[in-house]
Amino acid sequence: MTNQPIRADLATDNVVTAWLMLALGKGREHAGNDGYDDSASQHYSWDDTVQNHARVSVGDVIALWDRRELIGVSVIEAIDIASAEKTLYSCPQCGKADIKRRQREKPAYRCGKCGHLFPAPRQKTKSVTTYRSVHGKRWVNGRGLLSGSELRALCDSPKSQLSMRPARWERLREALLDATGQASTVKDIAAAARLAVAGGHRESIVRTRVGQEAFRARLLREQGEVCAFTGPTPADALEAAHLYSYAESGEHHEHGGLLLRRDIHRLFDLGHIAVDLASGTLDVIPSLQGYQCYAQLHGQPVAVQLRPEHRVWLDAHWLGKRSRA
Repeated sequence: MTNQPIRADLATDNVVTAWLMLALGKGREHAGNDGYDDSASQHYSWDDTVQNHARVSVGDVIALWDRRELIGVSVIEAIDIASAEKTLYSCPQCGKADIKRRQREKPAYRCGKCGHLFPAPRQKTKSVTTYRSVHGKRWVNGRGLLSGSELRALCDSPKSQLSMRPARWERLREALLDATGQASTVKDIAAAARLAVAGGHRESIVRTRVGQEAFRARLLREQGEVCAFTGPTPADALEAAHLYSYAESGEHHEHGGLLLRRDIHRLFDLGHIAVDLASGTLDVIPSLQGYQCYAQLHGQPVAVQLRPEHRVWLDAHWLGKRSRA
């Protein structure tokens, strides 16, 4: 009885559009593509090969889940639109994308459609339009609140297998209120959705590096969550830095990259931070010495063990950047 006035007050929020979006992260099985660079509490990515790709709008409520449970809920503040080249994978025998990586057996892959076993999938690239939501401002952690079966029941089509499926906001609103008992949280989400600025799409044309996510994933497996120059760093803040100009070569050379913190990566590309292999330490240009966070790196050893290939690329970087300084 005590919740009835609250529920009546929220009744006008049913004009809000809601989406249930699948975000598997590191638990994703290999399928027909490399996946997306999602950071659940900040952004969610998709492209025009996904059904419902163009129906999502600024102001919509986004509920992310991993099939087992709700990850969190927020409101889309903006949607960045760009162009990219996407790598698609398929079975070399039947051409279908329903392929799975086998954990221990060889060959390494099996097709879920025809059962064919093979060592590596067929690859091709396709030009796609990419979308990336911006939703960090209103993010509410949803772990432990709603199960996968409860979330499916909120959708227009509960048995749908789509990664992006429309859901009923009024049902989600009621479920969140029952799970949290926090009317203010639910009202904040609805209010933000209604007040979202129209036309929040930002269009940009981006040359996406083919295979970049796979390159980054390999570095994370090999080097762990460590910035090569500053030490342990959360994976979300790490970027795969090429030690050479990828724009010129267009290739991901084996052992030609290190994980760097985002700001460090930018300063490395500019040559403002480099590795002096003669001493095995970091060299920071004088104009950065006024910033303590960078000044304290000067003269410090790198935080990871360098391979011979790393040293070759880093020496070329030093000669190329510092000779022009």
